[in-house]
Amino acid sequence: MDMGIEGRRALVCAASKGLGRACAMSLAREGVAVTITARTEATLEQTAAEIRAATGSSVTTVVGDIATEAGRAAALAACPDPDILVNNAGGPPPGDFRTWEREDWIKALDANMLTPIFLIRAVVDGMIARKFGRIVNITSASVKSPIATLGMSNGARTGLTGFVAGLARQVARHNVTINGLLPGPFLTDRLRGNAMAAAAAAGRPVDELLAERARDTPAGRVGDPAEFGDACAFLCSAGAGFIVGQNLLLDGGGFNSTL
Repeated sequence: MDMGIEGRRALVCAASKGLGRACAMSLAREGVAVTITARTEATLEQTAAEIRAATGSSVTTVVGDIATEAGRAAALAACPDPDILVNNAGGPPPGDFRTWEREDWIKALDANMLTPIFLIRAVVDGMIARKFGRIVNITSASVKSPIATLGMSNGARTGLTGFVAGLARQVARHNVTINGLLPGPFLTDRLRGNAMAAAAAAGRPVDELLAERARDTPAGRVGDPAEFGDACAFLCSAGAGFIVGQNLLLDGGGFNSTL
């Protein structure tokens, strides 16, 4: 299927590994020139080299924390007029809300709510002027079904989802779409890190908990990040302009709902 986005430019945040990397790879396979950001230079450059080798597309790297003003400024300097924006940032740690201080909450909001909003503000008017824009926010399945130990993530990502619900319908007439991708259990460092914390608390092997997580999913497995990347590329395609303000859940059927 031709996505119709060859030659477009994309800014993909937190893309040195995991779901961000998968999105950048899938977009690059469609002929999109991608700018990728991450905090760790060595990992970022390795990912860029792998994407170039696999796709032949142009890859620009920006080292920095996208959740900071300096990190956003550097990313936008490298890719000031993207046709595609993929918002992504590492989630806050799990835990008991009784132990979280104000600073913990502000950090979570900065990374998982305010940073995407600031980046959207920086690029959306250019997309409107060019009559093409695709914005995808990587959030979490917890937006639809809260995860008890991820209270900060539940709150920050749901706040972003609520804001975008209104904005998406304001810009859609200009062929600019904003949608969310809500991952369930995908085989990423984030999944393994959370499983390690849970395993330590329960005094159980981490691989045992990961196997249980796979069995508990109707699909009988955890997701492959490449599947997530391809879903992102579809939402960014020229033919997806009628998908507006939606939140696509990729969780192997874990969320049990008729709608």
